[in-house]
Amino acid sequence: MTQMRRWILLAFVPAIFVLFGCVNRRNTIVVGSKNFPEQAILGEILAQRIEAQTGLRVERRFYLSGTYICHQALLAGRIDMYVEYTGTALTAILKRAPDSDPNAVFKQVRDGYSQRFGLIVEPPLGFNDSFAIVIRGDDARRYGIRTISDAAKYTPLWRPGFGYEFQERPDGYDGLVRTYGLKFAAAPRIMDLGLLYRALLARQVDIVAGNTTDGQLVTGAFAVLTDNKHYFPPYQAVPVVRNEVLQQHPAIANALVGLSGKISDKDMQEMNYEVIGEHRDTAVVAGEFLRAKHLN
Repeated sequence: MTQMRRWILLAFVPAIFVLFGCVNRRNTIVVGSKNFPEQAILGEILAQRIEAQTGLRVERRFYLSGTYICHQALLAGRIDMYVEYTGTALTAILKRAPDSDPNAVFKQVRDGYSQRFGLIVEPPLGFNDSFAIVIRGDDARRYGIRTISDAAKYTPLWRPGFGYEFQERPDGYDGLVRTYGLKFAAAPRIMDLGLLYRALLARQVDIVAGNTTDGQLVTGAFAVLTDNKHYFPPYQAVPVVRNEVLQQHPAIANALVGLSGKISDKDMQEMNYEVIGEHRDTAVVAGEFLRAKHLN
């Protein structure tokens, strides 16, 4: 999903280059990504896997702004593939209503992308990057809060913190409060996604909407509340590829299928933490993951 989200200024120049720049790359495969660290990690995993399995040269074009820019770059042939999230593809690109069934959403996205755009949606990589409603771990333990419904009786005393996108999207704030009957002590504080967890620990806010694969969640300082009413749609990570590329280089399809189901939620959390929390190089983290899973 999501996540989904940040560092737009960093992406502006490369995004313009990708959409309007001229390229002559012959047998070079171009892997793109959206503008946040998880996407760069996934882009590196695709790139290194293709290099190892096919011997093709791979060019990286990461941090290309958000969903729309990446999708347009793909359609224009400026990139050959990137990782999308099924819930985002369903609602933002195909403009269809959210659905809580992961298999049904994947099928709608796969068929819709093929019919409308001639793009191939490969099988899910294994993890679901959905929105996550998060509170401090000590609050969850003190009050015995495990689900969003459990939290509803405490939220009238709590201050929420959300990103701008969560406030605006159809599967975000308005639907959440309606579904769970949530009331808050104050209007949501809108902030950059990178500040949500810091504000939560500093007790500036008491409940936030992050993402299930956020690296900060591996620290044990936070508790992710179960979406017991299944409000959030699935956001399975899937490679989206230009059909022409797979026709020209069939080995790429085999390389990508080999990644199917190989990245768990925990794997993605840990890699995100390595890059964001430990400030490690994205390519190194991706390479270590591939070697550990014997996928290189």
